Amino acid sequence: MSVRYSKYIPLSVFLSDLVILNLSFYYAHLILFTHETSLNEHLIFTFFANATWIFVSLLSKNFIINRPLILQDNINRFLLALIYHLLLLFGIIYFFKIHDISRSEVLISYSLFFILIFIHRSLLFFSLDYYRKKGFNHRQILIIGDDMIAKRLIKSFSQHPEYGYDFTDFVSEEKINSLKEEDLNLIILSKKPDEIFICYKKLDTQLLKHLILIGDENSIKIKVVSDLFLNNKYAQLVNYDNVPVLQITATPEISIKIKLLKRCFDISFSLIIMVIGFPLFLIIYLITKFSSQGPAFYRQERIGRNEKPFYIYKFRSMYVNAEKHGPQLSKDNDPRITKWGAFLRKTRFDEFPQFWNVLKGDMSVVGPRPERQHFIEKIIEKTPSYKKLLKLKPGITSIGQVHYGYAENIDEMCTRVRYDLIYLDKISLKSDLNIILKTVKVMVQGKGK
Repeated sequence: MSVRYSKYIPLSVFLSDLVILNLSFYYAHLILFTHETSLNEHLIFTFFANATWIFVSLLSKNFIINRPLILQDNINRFLLALIYHLLLLFGIIYFFKIHDISRSEVLISYSLFFILIFIHRSLLFFSLDYYRKKGFNHRQILIIGDDMIAKRLIKSFSQHPEYGYDFTDFVSEEKINSLKEEDLNLIILSKKPDEIFICYKKLDTQLLKHLILIGDENSIKIKVVSDLFLNNKYAQLVNYDNVPVLQITATPEISIKIKLLKRCFDISFSLIIMVIGFPLFLIIYLITKFSSQGPAFYRQERIGRNEKPFYIYKFRSMYVNAEKHGPQLSKDNDPRITKWGAFLRKTRFDEFPQFWNVLKGDMSVVGPRPERQHFIEKIIEKTPSYKKLLKLKPGITSIGQVHYGYAENIDEMCTRVRYDLIYLDKISLKSDLNIILKTVKVMVQGKGK
């Protein structure tokens, strides 16, 4: 795929979305054999659904595939468009009094729509990644300005071939200052760049205006790169009228779309596990109940999101009154752990009751493990950045849990925190699924502790 075909990607995505929407309606109508919605009402609903989707899609431009390819950002824009679409569509249904629409059909239709769009976008991004790594669908870029910033930018592009950028030339600040505008124009146009990256420490306003003019006249994108280097990804460009401001937050700002998507996934995944796994839960309950004295379930106060306490539930893996001498961390060959409890902890089966915590909203399937206040205070003394994790819902599993399992001391807890901070930078459905798969691997191999 060469560059000249890139302009057809948005149109193909737009049309694909429309086809997927109508396929979702069709299959939802087939799934409901009772056909609760009459054919006439179904056609009217489909017409308005298509019309509102076209309108919202064109306004939101959710079909535009930006560089670099970030699936999460694209899905976020799609979700926002979907919310506006549904609000507008339900308003039309209420205004025109289309009351015979089956709620179950609408629910199935849009569930299918979202699932199919997610699959479609994933395949599209995978394909574009593959083609760009093979050297196709590339953009020619020219870099202007500071030498050190340019080197950093070129290194980033070389490490990420999926960005699809080919470096054509670099024009230093010294050379720019020695050139006349006409000569600079000749150099730029002779390279035939698709994009110009301006690397600056002190931005020359006149130069920027001149380059923007060249870009406007020759359909060249102009991008500005500062010497600012961040160790997080919380920067966001905010436009105050015609004044661009770089907003750098101390903690991650998780969008409502991500929270909604994550919550929907948590509820769906937890319900599936609890329904399918009920026979296994019952067996574990009975063995735990009769293998040692005490209740099958164990609850303990933990600290959740925004430092709000809640009770976490587990299958009991220790003898009763195991912490009569105060809070203690478990360790290898811990005499407080029952023989059955050791198996539960290795396979992580002891964590299964926490899916109830997820349904209640205290926890998420994936997130930093919740700790007790006693240990939180000790962790913060050594790793102050742990406070950032208290802004998130704790999870049943996490990157740290996969690598370390049950920490035996404060130092190991701090090491686990460093892994969870990595998750903080990459919160997405994709990373959640990846962590769940790794957790399943640990369970099957019995490598938990």
